[in-house]
Amino acid sequence: MSIIELIPLVLALVMLCFTVLNSLTLWSTEISERSNGDSYREASISLLIPMRNEAGNVAELLDSLDKVEGIDSIEVIAIDDQSDDATLDQVQSANRSYLRVIQGRALEPGWLGKPHAMQQLFEASTGEILAFIDADVRLERNGIRRAISVMRANNWSFISPYPRQLAFTFIERMIQPLLQWSWFASVPLRFAAWRQVPSMAVGNGQFFIVERSALQGIGGFAGVKGEVLEDVELVRLLWRNKIKGSVIDASDLARCRMYHDANQVIAGYSKSLWKAFGSPSGAIATALLLLATSWLPLILGVLGSAWGWIAFFALSLSRLLAAIRTRSFWQGFLLHPISVVIFIYILLLSFHKKRNGALQWRGRVIPA
Repeated sequence: MSIIELIPLVLALVMLCFTVLNSLTLWSTEISERSNGDSYREASISLLIPMRNEAGNVAELLDSLDKVEGIDSIEVIAIDDQSDDATLDQVQSANRSYLRVIQGRALEPGWLGKPHAMQQLFEASTGEILAFIDADVRLERNGIRRAISVMRANNWSFISPYPRQLAFTFIERMIQPLLQWSWFASVPLRFAAWRQVPSMAVGNGQFFIVERSALQGIGGFAGVKGEVLEDVELVRLLWRNKIKGSVIDASDLARCRMYHDANQVIAGYSKSLWKAFGSPSGAIATALLLLATSWLPLILGVLGSAWGWIAFFALSLSRLLAAIRTRSFWQGFLLHPISVVIFIYILLLSFHKKRNGALQWRGRVIPA
C-alpha cells in the first residue's frame, strides 16, 4: 500500500468510526421522556420566534404551533425584525390568542440581525425556560416537552435540538445531508459535551432551548452580537462559562426546510462559511480533507486500487449512517464527491464575497 492510498483510507475509517460512535451514543429522546417526562411542567416556558421577511412561512408556522401540546400555557412571542414584506400584517391578522407580536428596534451598531432580534425576545420574555425557534421550523406536537425532558434528564441548562432537515431540490439534497454528516463524522459529541471543548462545539439556532438564568449569566446575546454563526458561538460561550448542555439529534421532534432552491442554498451558506473553520487556513485544510476522502479514493479506485475503493465505500457508508440517523435524504450517499465540489464552490464564493464586502442576508449587509 502506498502513502497516497494509506492517507485517504485512514481518514475515511476515522470518519466512519466517529459516525458509528455518534449514531450509537447520541442522546435518546424516547428514553429521556420516559424517565423525566413531566419535569418541564415545573417551570414556565417562553417560545420565542425571530422573524424577518418571513411572509412565506407565517401560515405553516402558526398551523404547526396550533398543534403544540399546551400551547395556551406557554408564553409565545414573535418579533418582526424590521421586515419589508408582509410578515407583520400576516402575523397580526392571524389572530392567535396565544401569540404576542412585538416590533423590533432598528439594528444597533455592532449587532447582526438575528442575535439582535433574539436579545429583544429575551428581554421581552418572562419564562424560566426559553425556547427559540426559526420561522421555518415545524415542531411536532410534543417537540418542546420532549426536548426539555432531554435537557432535564441530563442536568443541562441548555440544549440545541437539531431538527430534521428537509431537502427536495438537487442542490438541497447535495448540501444539507453533507453538513449534518460533517459533525457526525468529525466530533465525538458525548466527549465534547462532557469536557466542554469549545473547538468541538456544535449548535443549531433553528431550535435552541436555554434556562433564563444561564442566559442571564453570560449577559444574554451580547457576547455573540456580531457573530454570523451565533448558534455555534453561543454554545462555546456557554461552555466557557461552565454551563452544561449539548446538541442532540431532534429529527423526531422538529423539521425544517431552510432553503427552497439553488440560489437560496448558495446565498444562505455563502454568508457564513468564511467563518465556519476559524481562518482561511482552516478552510483550506477542510477543503483538502474533503477532497482527500472523496475524489482521491474514487480516482484511485478507478485506476485499479482496491484500497481506494475501500476508502470510498467506507466514507459513503459514513454518509449513509448519518443520513439514516438524522432522517435526512440518504439516497445520495454515493454522490458524496459531487456534494464536496458544490460545497467547496460555496466556500470559495463565501471568501470572495467577504473580500469584496458583498456579504448580506435578508437585505442586510454583513460586515466583513
